[in-house]
Amino acid sequence: MKDVTLGLVGVGRIGVMHANNISALNGVLNPQGINVLLKLTDVAADHARNVAAGLGAEFLPSVGELISSGVDGLVIATGTGTHPDLIRAGVDAGIPVFCEKPVAMNVADSMPVLDYITENGGTVQIGHQRRFDAGYLEAKRSFDAGELGWIHSLRAVTCDMTPPPVEFLATSGGLFRDCSVHDFDILRWLTGREIVEVYARGSNNGDPAIGEVGDVDTALALVTFDDGTVGTVSATRYNGAGHDVRLEIQGSRASAMVGLDEKAALTSAEAGITFPSGEPHKTFAERFDQAYRSEMAAFVELILGRRENPCTPEDAVAASRVADAAQESLETGRPVRVAAAVSL
Repeated sequence: MKDVTLGLVGVGRIGVMHANNISALNGVLNPQGINVLLKLTDVAADHARNVAAGLGAEFLPSVGELISSGVDGLVIATGTGTHPDLIRAGVDAGIPVFCEKPVAMNVADSMPVLDYITENGGTVQIGHQRRFDAGYLEAKRSFDAGELGWIHSLRAVTCDMTPPPVEFLATSGGLFRDCSVHDFDILRWLTGREIVEVYARGSNNGDPAIGEVGDVDTALALVTFDDGTVGTVSATRYNGAGHDVRLEIQGSRASAMVGLDEKAALTSAEAGITFPSGEPHKTFAERFDQAYRSEMAAFVELILGRRENPCTPEDAVAASRVADAAQESLETGRPVRVAAAVSL
């Protein structure tokens, strides 16, 4: 049996989710001869101790002590502003790193981190979990197999049921950077093409405080790919029907829809139609529960050298470039060309 010890930094909402998923990995990986152990730390020490105790994990009082205690991989689930220094710490320790998106607060701050990773031979996986979702994987398979033909339109939707605290939105960088960046990433990943131009519009009809901190509660971006294909990316903080994440891929031969199942947060206006009849998801954590689990299992496989990196820092920064262009377009009211993108 091979022991793999993961060191988790940060046990806020998403950190606790990762802690639970790491602890559950043994049920998945034990048949492969892998035993996963967890150590964790957080500046909120009492909370972190309680989380560790509940999972049978080990608590360490600092990041330095966590790394020096002997871990095979570092999982970063802290605020965005801490990501660059923690990524560097993992790279300096010579261990693979998993970091929640984004790499840094903006693209400019991300570039020195990318250089540092490359110069020091680091391995860093970024947390774009949709790449592990069964629906997106099937859509990519059917597209790659030619079953859809050539794509003429793409429509990506991400709708939260309720907005996060205004205090978070004040530092999130805006709806496109915080939310739609997942759509920008998945569109690049699925099509294998770059988005070269964005034209965005937005509105504020919910809490006025969202506008007061410089954000919008609803936005739409028209994106153009390098081969001329067009698509739309829409997002809102106020989808009362439930958490709604979908992607419609329309091709010359067939179309596919990710997220159209019994839990879809919509109803048909057609007579006699009862689909979907399930209870919609309330949050992203429910919608992508299995994807988050698969993402962490993939990180363990990356540590063991059993797979290639499923989401590189370069991938994440490429999606952030599109989000930056969308935000600029939203602010200026003009189409914006996307800065030179990182190749897939």
